[in-house]
Amino acid sequence: MIRNYIKTAFRSLLRHKAFSFINIAGLAVGISACFLIFLYVSFETSYDDFHAKGDRIYRVVTDTKTPSETISQGATTTPIAINTKKDFPEVEDAVRLGRDGFLVRRGDVKFQEERSVLADSTLFNVFDFPLISGDKNTALREPMSVVLSQTAAKKYFGNSNPMGQQIQLTGAAINAKITAVMKDIPKNSQIVADMFVSMSSTKQIYGQPTQDSEWTNHNYYTYLLLKPHADFKALQAKFPAFMEFHHGKEAKELQMQDFLSLEPLRDVYLKSKREGFVTGNINNVYIFSIVAVFILLIACINFINLTTARSAERAKEVGIRKVVGAARFQLARQFISESVIICLIAFIVSLIVCAMVLPLFNQLAGKEISGSIFNSPLDILNLFLLCVGIGVLAGFYPSIILSSFKPVSVLKGRFSTGTGGLMLRKSLVVFQFTISIVLIAATIIVYRQLNYMRSQDLGFSKEQTIVINTNYDKNKDAFKQSLSSVPGVLSTSYSSHVPGGGSNGAYSQVENKTGDMQKTNLDLYFVDFDYINQYNLKLIAGRAFSKEFPTDSTQAMVINESAARMLGYGSPQEAVGRKFDQWGRQGKIIGVLKDFHYKSLQQNITPLVMRIEPWGFGVISIKVAGNNLPATIKAIGNKWTQSIPNRPFEYYFLDEFFDRQYRAENNFGNLFLNFAVLAIFISCLGLLGLSSYSTLQRTKEIGIRKVLGASVSGIVNLLSVDFIKLVLIALIIAAPVAWFGMNKWLQDFAYRTNITWWVFALTGGVSVLIAFATISFQAIKAALANPVKSLRTE
Repeated sequence: MIRNYIKTAFRSLLRHKAFSFINIAGLAVGISACFLIFLYVSFETSYDDFHAKGDRIYRVVTDTKTPSETISQGATTTPIAINTKKDFPEVEDAVRLGRDGFLVRRGDVKFQEERSVLADSTLFNVFDFPLISGDKNTALREPMSVVLSQTAAKKYFGNSNPMGQQIQLTGAAINAKITAVMKDIPKNSQIVADMFVSMSSTKQIYGQPTQDSEWTNHNYYTYLLLKPHADFKALQAKFPAFMEFHHGKEAKELQMQDFLSLEPLRDVYLKSKREGFVTGNINNVYIFSIVAVFILLIACINFINLTTARSAERAKEVGIRKVVGAARFQLARQFISESVIICLIAFIVSLIVCAMVLPLFNQLAGKEISGSIFNSPLDILNLFLLCVGIGVLAGFYPSIILSSFKPVSVLKGRFSTGTGGLMLRKSLVVFQFTISIVLIAATIIVYRQLNYMRSQDLGFSKEQTIVINTNYDKNKDAFKQSLSSVPGVLSTSYSSHVPGGGSNGAYSQVENKTGDMQKTNLDLYFVDFDYINQYNLKLIAGRAFSKEFPTDSTQAMVINESAARMLGYGSPQEAVGRKFDQWGRQGKIIGVLKDFHYKSLQQNITPLVMRIEPWGFGVISIKVAGNNLPATIKAIGNKWTQSIPNRPFEYYFLDEFFDRQYRAENNFGNLFLNFAVLAIFISCLGLLGLSSYSTLQRTKEIGIRKVLGASVSGIVNLLSVDFIKLVLIALIIAAPVAWFGMNKWLQDFAYRTNITWWVFALTGGVSVLIAFATISFQAIKAALANPVKSLRTE
């Protein structure tokens, strides 16, 4: 019986090749898109799943409240880890992690190791980073102990055994010992590192040990491992008393109070809004999950529509089978079997498609989601079961319709498909195009937002600027002076940060409008005398730093407009001459800068201050001429090698660096665009099939109309107008849905584009044109056909 079902199914597929192709192609594309999105969602939601004790690990985060604001931070102060472990019996262990970028040297090999992290000796007790060699209990116990990943070990030592060998860290070439080698950290880890350096090394590296009693500097990410069955919410409720005991008196004096809370490790990557090693976006996961379901629905709707549309064609087959004794359930089973076979063929095609496009998909996603679709047999099995399920569900309704035909009616030629089936098909077409139009509109809005962020006036000049990280090298001043002889170098400036590259956070007291010394935490740039001119920042009150005023290097501060407003000043000029006290420096505000976007446009411009502090200069910005750029860069590299020979020459362009902040949104837009194209493609396949069948059914009508003098354009309009109406109905439904969804998405951006009416007009126009082009292919073919051929049997 099963063999008979299969044989009959293949006969039907071969007899109707065009409809079989449309069904299989639509399902294959839909299943492929769904599977790729499944891989993406699975990867994003799998972050930190490899830690065996992950359900007991929590990140401690801080909300610092001052009289003027609340600052949310992912990092905490140094004593948190030490004292929580000591004060709370439910805490089994704790570890601090601090991101850094060390210059690493071994002989002639030297690298700026950006993926280096300071870590407590308890690291491997809390997290599962398996060691290939070394003891996890002692690997990070002693000062200047280093644990390398396999990749880093290969980079520095080749095929030789790195255990016990020495490398040199920082420009001072401090000896460090390799005490362990770990496996490369999985790509789905929020903690990213190729080198862990023992936390006890801070005295040798920075000249001072970790400040274990300093409760105001938020320098480290702190993770707690709770004991089994410990209630993290109950622990969290004890934190206010804990902070009051350890830091209450000082917090009141400083008017800066820290409130601690816990984030489950597996929620940090997707759900936390605070900074971290790497961060994701749970909204993107939800959006793509919905898109996958919608694309699959579109493909299934195609199948249902085309199968039910062909019901009249198979009516006599059903009638004859019933006459010779076939029961209704047998017919239903046969049609479901045909549906499942089509889906299994689509499954095989989709595996081939996914294997071919996976590298491109990884590129669009901006990360390696998977090296191969065959890496996980379980995923393939799930896809197979999904296809069988689609076959059963998509074939269920057509099988009920087809198996319900009355043999007497169909064999006498009195069969009619009825209006109910027609209305259902029209409704499903509207649903298909509603989804497609929503995706097209969403794609346009995503790209408008990306373009808005890139074209927005940032308030500073970022073009033709090369940035080099000098890492506070002692020869940095000699390097800057040497650049004056390079023809293509227009200007240079040292600073602690560049726009888009973070900032210091400094506890400060600044005189406000009422004359009080307002206590607050301010973003801080250390800059030299040339920085404001170098970046073309606009002064709206007072003056810039100047070498003509000797006190500017020790007693002057420049603030931005937002800082002046935060202090209560009605005009920027009022802030000039006011006193400040910050990190041991006292002086006066000498100028106010017009606000500029020193952070991503996803964030509001916040209060920023600048001071001259040469010890804090870590990067140099070099403005270069646009002509003969390669020669200029080569000349700068030569000067670097002469002045700072112990460090590799590594640079980046500021405009590219600033745009990297939008990499996640750019990847999101690229993926969205491709899935929107797939959705409209699948919808058009279904529309092509329906229009083809509708044209086939009306062949004789078209012949009669042509004989009576109908024009080609008139017949094309006749065959197209009903389908175009369905697309317009879909547009009316889709517009408010797309507006609501994308308006919510835009709320994540402090500076965002408006959703204008022309977005939906363009979307509607594109949809109608695509639909008309799809339908008119068959309509024109029918209109140009010889009417004699269609009427010769009449």
